[in-house]
Amino acid sequence: MRTALIAWDYPPAPSGLSTAAREIAESLVASGADVTVLTLDRRGVSKAGGVRIVGAEPAAGGGIARLRLYGAVGHLAAPLAVRRAILAEHARRPFDVVEATNWYAPACLLARRPPMALVTRNSTPAAFSREPADTLRDRLDGWAADRLEARQARGSHGLISNTADHGRRIAAEYGLVEGDRPHAVIGLSLPPAMLARARAAGYPGAADGEPIRLLFVGRPEHRKGFDAILGAAEILGREADAGTLPPFQVRLAGVDGSALDGVAAGPSARLEPLGRLHEDDLAREYEAAHAVLAPSRYESFGLVYQEGMAYGRPMVASMEDASAREFVGATGAGAMARETTGPALAEALRPVIAEAGVRETLRQRALTAAGRFTRETLGRETLALYEEAIARFQSQKG
Repeated sequence: MRTALIAWDYPPAPSGLSTAAREIAESLVASGADVTVLTLDRRGVSKAGGVRIVGAEPAAGGGIARLRLYGAVGHLAAPLAVRRAILAEHARRPFDVVEATNWYAPACLLARRPPMALVTRNSTPAAFSREPADTLRDRLDGWAADRLEARQARGSHGLISNTADHGRRIAAEYGLVEGDRPHAVIGLSLPPAMLARARAAGYPGAADGEPIRLLFVGRPEHRKGFDAILGAAEILGREADAGTLPPFQVRLAGVDGSALDGVAAGPSARLEPLGRLHEDDLAREYEAAHAVLAPSRYESFGLVYQEGMAYGRPMVASMEDASAREFVGATGAGAMARETTGPALAEALRPVIAEAGVRETLRQRALTAAGRFTRETLGRETLALYEEAIARFQSQKG
């Protein structure tokens, strides 16, 4: 089977979508597929991990690049670049199936009479990550993105979601009719090298006077519970100042210093923004962490849950997120805040900071729960969905 995977970026780019794209691509290669990744973060052609990587970044100053500057219609820039590049590759040597993320619909212009089967793998819809629109331009921009995502989903011959709850939300968000196309639930894997390093990682000690290190990995946005982290840091910081709680530090991977503008001096002293980290730097942060803060209100899958548990780090998550309830709460791999607020997160986090015994118990449960998703199952189940999508494509074409 010859497949193409459309990605916004690809390693070494340090993003969750990039990591997921590599896991999908290399799991398909291991399962015997011929895989090309078309990525929008570069130009040129290269090869890594058995995957042919084709850069489709629009030329600077060109018409497609200029289109990005406009509200609403600017969302068509990437789909135009994708369509042009995919059709050129398809003419050179035909694809059986093309997969794309739903996020901002990079394959929406392939969804109308595509020349090959089209599969959409759903991450979090753009609407779930945006801040509320303050202007008419922002409202139109969001409306356009949502319409394009729905168009791509409805034009796809198969869909993939990360969990059953995620699949239900996707169907509701895009107005999909249950059963009108194959829709598989397939969890993502973690890189083998990362798993090997995680298994070899010891657990850091906590010498007297040294802070308990808490790691957050993500963007400083409402969906990720960043506001709750700031609130909890303020509440627990006062307790640490009073000597009723050990000192702690929250290390913020993926967060720039500007995200802390306006935060009071007391809480900000315990918050260390690290910016975007490459894989080795992020691995060192996991190795040094005593616990991982992941109080998201919603995750389509939650790679950070899987990464934290692979390292045996106690998780602190929120009951608001179905993936957290499934992967962290049900397995006992972490402490669960009853809701994503500062006080509720502080309540869940307090014993993790205060008690080494609590951390050790959660660590052992995290290690037990880790390793649930592998490249073998990811590749096998993805190819099975591809076969269903190709059959639907051929029946429609016939």
